[in-house]
Amino acid sequence: MNRKLYGLLSALVLLATSLGCIALQTVVPPTVAPTPTLAPKTVAPTATPVNVVPVDVGVTQLQSQVEAVYAAVGDSVVHISVTAVGYDFFFNAVPQEGSGSGFVYDEEGHIVTNYHVIQNAKDIRVIFADGATYTGEVIGADSTYDLAVIALPKEARAERTFRPIPLGDSEAIRVGQFVVAIGNPFGLDQTVTFGVISSLGRIIESPDGRYIGEAIQTDAAINPGNSGGPLLDLEGRVIGVNAQIVSPSQANAGIGFAIPVNAVKRVVPDLIAEGRYRHAWMGVRFFPVALSKSVAESFAKLGVEVPDHGILIISVDASSGAARAGLRGGDRTVQTPYGDVRVGGDVIVAIDGNPITNPSNLIAYLETHTRPGDTVQVTVLRDGQEKTFSVTLGERPQS
Repeated sequence: MNRKLYGLLSALVLLATSLGCIALQTVVPPTVAPTPTLAPKTVAPTATPVNVVPVDVGVTQLQSQVEAVYAAVGDSVVHISVTAVGYDFFFNAVPQEGSGSGFVYDEEGHIVTNYHVIQNAKDIRVIFADGATYTGEVIGADSTYDLAVIALPKEARAERTFRPIPLGDSEAIRVGQFVVAIGNPFGLDQTVTFGVISSLGRIIESPDGRYIGEAIQTDAAINPGNSGGPLLDLEGRVIGVNAQIVSPSQANAGIGFAIPVNAVKRVVPDLIAEGRYRHAWMGVRFFPVALSKSVAESFAKLGVEVPDHGILIISVDASSGAARAGLRGGDRTVQTPYGDVRVGGDVIVAIDGNPITNPSNLIAYLETHTRPGDTVQVTVLRDGQEKTFSVTLGERPQS
């Protein structure tokens, strides 16, 4: 009877287990570790190349050309380190370190850079790609064009062979053209960046508050330290001197400007020969705000009639070409929202048939297209009528 009951109970347990009503626990002796279950061995997948499509031949050629430009002219781009004297809050003299770039201009080893790189410098060191370092001397500078020339000592000229970078033609370049910039951004020597010409004919402000016309805009990365370095075409010719950026962070934001190489061709020979560049001068002072409809309306409220376009002449220097030609300045002073202004003078609207819409246009035109002694045709509005005068330009006073 007990044997039959035991057998019946065993059968019931097996039945309940098979139906999931009872969970059986496997007991492992405490002195024996369970045998680990080994994961199946995995085999690393075969890497798939990123470029599954062959690189275009044109892209390869472009890359090779950029490499060739650097190989050809990289050794002629230099790092310029300067020490200038500044003043702290208590007007104590404090040395200040700065750096920029430059390039070899001729076989005599003259180095072209920006004026603002060497401005107020007390010590200048020119560092070549091979590490050779020389003390430089500024022999010519022009703040209006933001250009300067550095001469190297005799020992440098004796021991080195200089390879000047050929100069291109900024009149021949086009928007969209590929360009290469070489310089020392943030002190990182021999840095190459690549981009395109974004625009031409920009007007940028000079360190002395005047304007540089025909500036080149590029998206090639330009950062602090690139100033004075060359902007090059893909044939390795200088087409501009990197000078400015537009950026709230003072680092590259894709908008940089270079002084056109044709300005270098005009200015640098004079800086080497004479130490300065002679600027054309008309001899007029003008209202610094371009005339417009809103400006004309604000003057009209004061009982003063001015045109809604052009540049208002405030005064004419008695010894200037403008005075000899018969241009007139203001004949009375009125108080305006812009301060005290001399009114009643001629309003310049064109030079040599080119419309002049604001003061920067006027200054840029004179700097870009004229020299002292040239004669220009100046069209003005006088008493509501257009008149044209032949003005022989003088040399701008250095003061």
